[in-house]
Amino acid sequence: MLIFGFLLLCSIKTKGETKVNCSMIGKPEYPLLYQNLSLSLSLSLFLSLNLREFRFAQTMIFAIEEINSKASLLPNISIGYQIFDSCGSTLASMRSSMALMNGQELTAEHICSGKTAVKAIIGESESSSTIVLSRATGPFRIPVISHFATCACLSNRKQFPSFFRTIPSDFYQSRALAQLVKHFGWTWVGAVRSDNDYGNNGMATFVEVAEREGVCIEYSEAISRTNSKEKIAKVVEVIKKGTAKVLVAFLAQGEMDVLLEEIIGQNVTGLQWVGSESWITARYLATKFVSKVLGGAVGFTISKSKIPGLREFLLKVNPSQNPSNALLREFWEMAFGYVSELRISNNVYKAIYAIAYALHNTLACKTSNGATENITCGTKDLIVMHSLQNVNFTMASGETIYFDQNGDPTARYELVNWQKNGAGETTFITVGHYDASLPSEQQFVMNSINIVWAGDSHTKPSSVCSESCQPGFRQAVIKGRPVCCFECLRCPSGEIKSYALFVFLDSAECIKCPLEHWSNENHSMCVLKKVEFLSFEENMGILLTAFSLTGVSLTIAVALMFYHFIDTPLVKASNTELSFLLLFSLSLCFLCSLTFIGQPTEWSCMLRHTAFGITFALCMSCVLARTIAVVMAFKTTVPGTSVPQCTLPLQRISVFFCTFFQVIICTLWLVLAPPIPYKNITHSLDTIILECDLGSAIGFWAVLGYIGLLSVLCFILAFLARKLPDNFNEAKFITFSLLIFCAVWITFIPAYVSSPGKFTVAVEIFAILASSFGLLFCIFTPKCYIILLKPEQNTRKHIMGKTHNKSQ
Repeated sequence: MLIFGFLLLCSIKTKGETKVNCSMIGKPEYPLLYQNLSLSLSLSLFLSLNLREFRFAQTMIFAIEEINSKASLLPNISIGYQIFDSCGSTLASMRSSMALMNGQELTAEHICSGKTAVKAIIGESESSSTIVLSRATGPFRIPVISHFATCACLSNRKQFPSFFRTIPSDFYQSRALAQLVKHFGWTWVGAVRSDNDYGNNGMATFVEVAEREGVCIEYSEAISRTNSKEKIAKVVEVIKKGTAKVLVAFLAQGEMDVLLEEIIGQNVTGLQWVGSESWITARYLATKFVSKVLGGAVGFTISKSKIPGLREFLLKVNPSQNPSNALLREFWEMAFGYVSELRISNNVYKAIYAIAYALHNTLACKTSNGATENITCGTKDLIVMHSLQNVNFTMASGETIYFDQNGDPTARYELVNWQKNGAGETTFITVGHYDASLPSEQQFVMNSINIVWAGDSHTKPSSVCSESCQPGFRQAVIKGRPVCCFECLRCPSGEIKSYALFVFLDSAECIKCPLEHWSNENHSMCVLKKVEFLSFEENMGILLTAFSLTGVSLTIAVALMFYHFIDTPLVKASNTELSFLLLFSLSLCFLCSLTFIGQPTEWSCMLRHTAFGITFALCMSCVLARTIAVVMAFKTTVPGTSVPQCTLPLQRISVFFCTFFQVIICTLWLVLAPPIPYKNITHSLDTIILECDLGSAIGFWAVLGYIGLLSVLCFILAFLARKLPDNFNEAKFITFSLLIFCAVWITFIPAYVSSPGKFTVAVEIFAILASSFGLLFCIFTPKCYIILLKPEQNTRKHIMGKTHNKSQ
């Protein structure tokens, strides 16, 4: 790897000529890297070079010559340079940095006096060597600008106060790679990294962000270019045995070379490679042989650019004196034939211009108000680092160059994909972009270009530990395995998992349905719960309606029969007015049961309970008045007469006031807390029960209790009158009817409380119908029997006969 030291020379520029002499200190076996390479170099020697680093050096020379030829930038000042080869060794980097700071002998027509002329250092390409270099130069405030060192640790201004770079920090690349993996749905990946600052720091950030994004790392191996073949083979064996189909390779070129050698040797194919910027656009790897392994690779790299004149400059550095050497010519095309895709070389170019502009501003001694102060070369130390920190200029390509407070540029990447063109050659196609300066949701954008995947396939590979759960299932972590490895369990009732939801199907929790919804059979969507109420269309509703109408019909039939036989002794003796009023109230009792059937509404809820309370209060009032009339009838001295006329007002008043008191109770109930429709979603999980909320339980039980009080009074009076003469003993039938009535309503209370859903309403209707039929049958059946089947007993003599004997 190369280190470039920059020096200022006080030479005077002449038109078309730069008076600078270049020298390089390097390992003896490496040639001097300047424009005129010796033609005696053999092909094997060329292959021993790192061609990428060689191109960086040539780019540097081109940029310096371009700057020295400009009159507008650093006028009357020329830039000199020294090139050192560290061979990727941190020890050599330290030695080179010391040599630069201590000063080297230079030859030039004009040279400045004073301290060392080294004002800035470009380098290195690797993070570990750059860290050593920056720590050595930091105390001396000599700026170090790297074109390829991406370790996020170098952004620490406390440790590296004079470090700058023209390539984004891995702080952003690692996050971009994690988002890339998540974007393609790869939640189970393998990882391999360089065992140095570059690989360890970059992979640590990637793992942290990836796990936060729900991506699991099956294995994470570290290798070094100096590892033994056995060590590399073990790492490849781990990769082969892994189940992950995606391999994230955060490797420097040296480690990538040794890994690929073993990967190819063991014939490991079918992996989807995700690469870091270090190797993803390395042209020397894009051969047909290597593409069998890396074909379809994706990864982030810095944006490519064009440097006008660089291609022509590089093509001059060739064995032109031996054009007949076809092999050498083919090598040269391989080395420089793709200079149109300049990425890292452009970083070298930008770094040199950044130094040039910083030196220009420093020499001009620009003040805060824009004024300048003329100085002479060498009169004082030039404070380059401060100027470099504040440099801001625009390249010919239109790109603005500046550094943030950590010495980093704006992080922008291209997502490239290894694809083959029509000639079968591997090309790097840009398929997306990442811009860290944008809001998080806009940073990563994919192009419309189709991606070619591993093995030159057009089908995206799947790399998961466990397949995604089907709709209706949730993931359950398997003990001892990563969270990406799970089993799928059915969602509980009332919860769902669906592709339509904006949630991950592999999340550990199902989604609860809204209160009025329930999960369908396969728990893939929420559907409206079944709505339950006692309707007229269902069997139970039809049956209860039939009983209710039957009761009304029978009551009307009895009333018609009484009306037809109204002049007979039996009807007269039965207190005609109370009999018809009782039959009317029983008809209302049968009819009020119908208000309990059908979908509850605001009006039906108020009507059903108040109608029930008032009609039954009227019915019990009539029975109570009738019982009193029977008792009073047998207290008269002259039997055989109708009900004493003096008792009629008393009967009417008692019926009115007993009913009116219930009306008051119902009115207060409706005013203070009326019954309202209510959706009961707690009683049943998958059913909404439409019912009437009582509003006030006190009001409901007050209505029911008052009816019970009236029935108890009736029962007591009827029970006391049970021994009256047999031929006119209506009290015993009233007693029996009230026994049925009380038994029905006593059993109603526990049944009403414990019955679920619509059966609560059915129980209430049954109680109404049962008690109504009990009153109708027990009180009126004996009379109907005599009127229709025993008309000979419907005489005054028969009715009064037994009574008269007993009275005597």
